[in-house]
Amino acid sequence: MSQIPVAAAAVNEQTSANGAAIEFVGLTKRYTGDHLALDSLTLSVPQSSVFGYLGPNGAGKTTTIRLMLDLLRPTSGSVSVFGVDCNADGPAIRGRIGYLPGDLNLYPSFTGESMLRFFGALRENHIRWDYVRDLCGRLDIELDRPTRELSHGNKQKVGIVLALMAEPDLIILDEPTNGLDPLAQHHVMEILREVSARGSTVFFSSHNLSEVEGICDQVAIIRRGRLVAVERVEELTSRTITRVRMTFAAAPAADAFAGVGEAREIRRSDGGRLIELEIAGEVDGAIKAAARHHMVSIETERPSLEDTFLAMYEEGPSAEEGEDA
Repeated sequence: MSQIPVAAAAVNEQTSANGAAIEFVGLTKRYTGDHLALDSLTLSVPQSSVFGYLGPNGAGKTTTIRLMLDLLRPTSGSVSVFGVDCNADGPAIRGRIGYLPGDLNLYPSFTGESMLRFFGALRENHIRWDYVRDLCGRLDIELDRPTRELSHGNKQKVGIVLALMAEPDLIILDEPTNGLDPLAQHHVMEILREVSARGSTVFFSSHNLSEVEGICDQVAIIRRGRLVAVERVEELTSRTITRVRMTFAAAPAADAFAGVGEAREIRRSDGGRLIELEIAGEVDGAIKAAARHHMVSIETERPSLEDTFLAMYEEGPSAEEGEDA
């Protein structure tokens, strides 16, 4: 097996003071025409975590990633990976990173096998090929066809293996399951959990909120180039609204749920027998109030990360952000 390149080995000896894999400090990017793509981002990503970076198209996710990879230079502020400023030694930092871009392009005349061998050579063949074969088998990749003949989903699978094949310390994925069928998505999530458990950090940019909720330790939500929230997934969802639908044999009084904790009646139908509530926090008070009546059925809707995310965006831009932010 080949040795790790000297530049990458030198970087491996360095870590950030607080053990973070990635540190953003006041990171700002302004494009031509005074377009503010990223505004004073300050954020720390723990090592060996799966970190979700969420936002709709145009929120600044891809700009953030390109600044991390030293493909763009910041207007102000800084970003460091494992304690090294990305602008100071971009090539060495990239030696520790596996990257899947959101706009993946493969050499059209290369087969999947050729792409893997080519990228393996760029990594000076510091590759465990049995591991690569295992990834290809689990994702059911067609390695003997030119990539121009592959579907979007199959190209995406090749890109995922290219990002993972060198077993990098940091894996940056921009919309990794875009175009994949549900089974392939499941396998990708399973693989990412495994690489995180082995010590790699996964920085996961996505707008597919259900998959992020299922795999990420923490999430950061970015809105119009500004950081909205950084929280653990379970803490973020615990602060959302629970929706409860109850059907009664006879309509309860109009004030049956008045003053019950944080419960709010939002709708009645079927002659007042079907009642829908929104409850912030615990549902115990509302259930006890409902139990005073002959209840036929009850349904609860678990708060999701998507509900929280959309609620943040429904607030609209703040006055100082402006519509062009």
